[in-house]
Amino acid sequence: MLTDGAVKALEKQQYRIVGDHRHSAVKVCGWTKNMIKGLGGCYKLKFYGIMSHQCMQMTTSISCANRCSFCWRGYKAPVSKEWKWGVDEPQAILDGALLQQEKLLNGFGGNPKAIVAAYKASKTVKHVALSLTGEPIIYPRMNELLKLFNEAGISTFLVTNAQYPDQIRDLNPVTQLYISVDAPNKELLKEIDVPLFDDYWERLNQSLEHLAQKKQRTTIRLTMIKGMNDIEPENYAALIKKGDADFIEVKGYMHVGASQERLNRSCMPLHEEVVAFAKTLEPYLQDYEMFSEHKPSRVVCFAKKKFKKDDGWYTWIDFPRYEELSTEGNDFSTDEYMKKTPKNLVGIQTESVLEKVEGEEEFVSVSEVGDEEQLE
Repeated sequence: MLTDGAVKALEKQQYRIVGDHRHSAVKVCGWTKNMIKGLGGCYKLKFYGIMSHQCMQMTTSISCANRCSFCWRGYKAPVSKEWKWGVDEPQAILDGALLQQEKLLNGFGGNPKAIVAAYKASKTVKHVALSLTGEPIIYPRMNELLKLFNEAGISTFLVTNAQYPDQIRDLNPVTQLYISVDAPNKELLKEIDVPLFDDYWERLNQSLEHLAQKKQRTTIRLTMIKGMNDIEPENYAALIKKGDADFIEVKGYMHVGASQERLNRSCMPLHEEVVAFAKTLEPYLQDYEMFSEHKPSRVVCFAKKKFKKDDGWYTWIDFPRYEELSTEGNDFSTDEYMKKTPKNLVGIQTESVLEKVEGEEEFVSVSEVGDEEQLE
C-alpha cells in the first residue's frame, strides 16, 4: 500500500508499519506513555476501565474513504473506496503489531520516570484501539483478526467512519464498536468529512441502522469543531437515536497533525465549550444521562440509563467475562459484561490502578495530566 518514502515519513512520526503489504500500522498513544510514568490514564480508563499502559493503538488499513478536515492525517495519505492491495494474514498482523508495540516502549526500561511495575505490565497488551488512522474496518479479514484478539484476551475498541455499512452489519463481536458522526446534516458532513462516496449520507444512516442491531457495546462519537459543527443538537440527537448506541462521546477537536494546515487553532473548543454543547443535547436524549468527563481530552460521556443501577453506574467492562463470552461462540449482550464504575473517579494514577483496580470500588484522585500532541 505504501511507498518506501511514505513508510520513512511515517516512521519519523513514530509509526511502525506492520506486514508485508504495508496496510497496517502501530503507534504508541501518549496516554500509554503517561500511564507508565504515573501521570494518569486516558478517558477510556475513566469511562470504561481500559488500562492505558496495556493498550495498543493501531489500524489494519492506513487507507480511508474520507479526507476529514479535523483528522491528523495528511492529504498525501492513501484514500480509496475499495481494497486494492494485497492482504496480510490476521496472525501476522497480530504478531507484528505486538512486536512493534513492545519495541516502541523499550526505552521505558531505563527511564527513571517510569514505574517499573507499569512498564513490566505494558509488555502484556490487554486492549487494542483500532482507531489510529485510516479506516480499519475495510481490512477484508477483520472478523478473523477479531477472533484472534478475543482468544488472546485482548479487548477491542473499533472506530469506523460509517462509510461501510455492510462491513458493520457483518462484523463479529467487538468489545465496543464506535461510529463517528461528524455533522448533523448532509451538507455539513460533506464539507467536514470530504467523502469519496457520493452516497455518503445514505451510508452513514445505513451504518447507524446496523449499529442499532448490535448486541455488544456501541458508542457514537461526536468530534466538535468550534464554529463549524457545534450546531443543530436536535439533528445530532435524531442520528443518535437511529444508532441506539449505549454511549455517546462528545469530544473536542484537537489542533494537531496535518489538521493544523486545514483548520485554525480557534476551531479547538475549550473543555467548558464541549460541556456546554453536550448540555444542549440533553433535552433530546431522554434515554441517556451524562455521567462523566475527562478534561485533558476535552470529552464528556453520556450513557444509557440502563447502566445506572441503585448502587451507581456500571459503565466499566468486565474483561474476563467478555473474554469468556466472546470465545464461547454463543450470542451475548452488553448486559452480560457490565462492571461497576469506581466512585469518585476524577483521575487515576498508575499506582492506584496497579494496587487497587482488582478489588476496590473507590480511588482517590490526584492527577489528570494530558499530552495534547497525542490525544486520541
